[in-house]
Amino acid sequence: MPDQHARRIPHDLEALRDAAFDEYRSGRVDRRTVLRYASVIGLSGFGALLGAGPARQAFAATPAKPTPLIRVAGLTPAGAIDPLTISDPASVPLLNQTCDYLVVDDESGRLIPSLATSWAPNAKGDVWTFALRDGVRFHDGQILGARDVVATFDRLTDPASGSAALSAFKGVLSKGGTRARDARTVEFHLDAPNGNFPYYVSSDTYNAVILPASYTGGFEKTFIGTGPFRLEQYAPQRGATFVRNPTYWGAPAIPERVQFAFYADAPGQLLAMQGRQADVMPNLTVLGGLSMLNNPAYRVLSVKSSSHRQIHMRCDTGPFADARVREALALTLDRDAMTRGLFRGHAQPGNDSPFAPVFASTDTRVAQRRLDLARARELMNQAGLSKGFAVTLTTERFEEIGDLAVLVQNAVKPIGIAITLKVEPQGAYYGSGTFGKSDWLDSTLGITDYGHRGIPNVFLSATLTSGGPWNAAHYRSTEYDRLVSDYVGALDLPAQRTSAAQIQQRLLTDTPVSIPYFFDALTATTANLSGVRFSAISQLYLERASLA
Repeated sequence: MPDQHARRIPHDLEALRDAAFDEYRSGRVDRRTVLRYASVIGLSGFGALLGAGPARQAFAATPAKPTPLIRVAGLTPAGAIDPLTISDPASVPLLNQTCDYLVVDDESGRLIPSLATSWAPNAKGDVWTFALRDGVRFHDGQILGARDVVATFDRLTDPASGSAALSAFKGVLSKGGTRARDARTVEFHLDAPNGNFPYYVSSDTYNAVILPASYTGGFEKTFIGTGPFRLEQYAPQRGATFVRNPTYWGAPAIPERVQFAFYADAPGQLLAMQGRQADVMPNLTVLGGLSMLNNPAYRVLSVKSSSHRQIHMRCDTGPFADARVREALALTLDRDAMTRGLFRGHAQPGNDSPFAPVFASTDTRVAQRRLDLARARELMNQAGLSKGFAVTLTTERFEEIGDLAVLVQNAVKPIGIAITLKVEPQGAYYGSGTFGKSDWLDSTLGITDYGHRGIPNVFLSATLTSGGPWNAAHYRSTEYDRLVSDYVGALDLPAQRTSAAQIQQRLLTDTPVSIPYFFDALTATTANLSGVRFSAISQLYLERASLA
């Protein structure tokens, strides 16, 4: 739905707009990148400035055939469906059938209005103001207002709440920092300036669906929200059915019903698709869905993402305490072969930093690291390790990671590194307690999975800063910490890209981790189903879906 509350661009944003336009005009960024950036700081209509008309509305209504039922073959949720605590990809698409976010991160990485119609920072970037949409009702008839948004984010940022979003909001937004200016305007007073803050309150933080201020728990009984569907029935371990919401603030959903059936694993989902018992299979993996990739009976939908694997090397002890050894390992990896073999091309080579190609601030001018065995051997000689060494690589049993571990094991043999593999169940790898003692944080060499984020902030801070809770490499660099602080606080695109280039180069020099690829998110549908949209973070949008 278009924003009916047009506003003049605040004076504070004019300089940011002009800087972004200069970046585009000089050829340093492309149109798609500058539009992604403009969406973050709340500049609507920026596409017209570029001479190509307004940007496409990602969720615009399109004519479609009325559809009685869409059937989804989903995985069984890991636990109770609670917006505060969910952290598994099986739960996320259930949540977004009935609930909405302030802002939606679409397939191109742009932020588009949802429950919020506009947003803008102050000059410093430590206060962001969001205007809410008029006339939105929760399923029980309550009208959405600022107090609901305040209550939602106070819950998510309360250290005593058990919120799964606490790690994302740490150092960004604290309880009490969300305030109602009036009934339809919310201010976020941040812990520190943050140029990418709107992503934190968007669908990029999947826990951040807006709930009524009166909500006290028991979400599975009502699935209360403002979304396009309402709960009809939920049966833990079995499935869920949702029906069209007749009072939805947007265009009415095309399907009358959406039905989720739960399966224990991907083979069960595949069998349901092949047996014509389902129309959609979310969270498809390439290696698990090879039978669908070139089968005309199915469509495999793909969106670029920042999902990746980090190969961490202990920087404080053992052979990898020498940066030359870490770089040598990284130079043995054939990234192009990995994207072809593990992902059939549904991936892009990584460059040993969390700056994925999908991020607007990534500086693509930084040279790509490639396979170079001669240089790797030279570095091993310089480090006094020409005869190599033996080490254990510890990782988790998850998707393609076991295959990646074997590839790494074979890749380093020519430079004398003998790897013994220790591939564990995820529970053993991560240990008990989110940040407690675990093989993940204590291993000399390991591989860890990281799911999609719309911005690199959490990857940069939690995994690599000196005090980062996920810093399995035990990397310590005051220069890196300073660069990350500069990046996070930067509001204008040129400043972000300058800091990004410095961070990318610093991580290539120090190589605490190697990131060999960023892989696409995939969803499979039957060939006669159209209008399905999904995000790289597992949201599944079915309100425009239609069966031919």
